[in-house]
Amino acid sequence: MPSSTVSSALPPHGEGTAGDGAIQHSLEAAWPADLLAADERELLAAGRALLRADATGVSRRNWPDVFPHGQVVAPAFATGGFRIQAAIARREAGPDAAVVHLVWAGTDRGGTYTDGRIADLPFTRTLTKGGPRWTPLPRL
Repeated sequence: MPSSTVSSALPPHGEGTAGDGAIQHSLEAAWPADLLAADERELLAAGRALLRADATGVSRRNWPDVFPHGQVVAPAFATGGFRIQAAIARREAGPDAAVVHLVWAGTDRGGTYTDGRIADLPFTRTLTKGGPRWTPLPRL
């Protein structure tokens, strides 16, 4: 009798770092690259740093437009258990809009570890004295 199970391209939850490459490959296959390589590198670095700041509280001061001073919130995730499993940056609605798609894992304050978490961080290209750069859009 033929098997009716469908195998997934994604690793099972709890696979650890061994499954991160498969997640990265799946993201890249689902959304082909559509940004200049330099833009994608800048967005990925910013997206990773922003997600780390949001989840763990580390370096929130680097993002004053996203985390206004006086908005003190205890971080939801421990820095030691946090890791980004995969990330891509892709164009959004127009040439000056992009989104960083991240898949990440973390241990919350209660000690529960969960992987395969998803975050989409929107960015806009802004003009600065040094030239254009990607800026995260504040959350509503």
